[in-house]
Amino acid sequence: METAPQTPPKQSAAPLEMIRATGRRKTAIAQVVMVPSANGGTVTINHKSLDEFFGGNGRHAMIAGQVLRLVKGTEKYDFIITVRGGGLTGQAESIRHGIARALSQWDPKTKIQMRKEGFLTRDPRAVERKKSGQPKARKRFQYSKR
Repeated sequence: METAPQTPPKQSAAPLEMIRATGRRKTAIAQVVMVPSANGGTVTINHKSLDEFFGGNGRHAMIAGQVLRLVKGTEKYDFIITVRGGGLTGQAESIRHGIARALSQWDPKTKIQMRKEGFLTRDPRAVERKKSGQPKARKRFQYSKR
């Protein structure tokens, strides 16, 4: 029984290195894809630029880009981010967390530096649920003794 000669699988000229990571904060979830860049590092969030996504709010854009200013060599990569849920602050901090996780996969040496700054720690704080028999999570209805 003869079998057909097997050809080796085709390999591309330059292997594309792609890193995926997820960042979370409150109810916001950011999915980060880090790919090599040809024209200088860009950050795209939900098909918009960083400044365009946060609508000129410099504080949130600064929070999201903190990791990029800390780590050197990130201009060689593009960051494509999809973020859902939460508000602007939660989304900005989840983006920061996701970028930090992607960069720690890319270069484990930066992990120590980012850990010290607190970028790799997932902030567990979230909104406490409302309890029945109370107007809010902790607030009580007014008590009258007499």
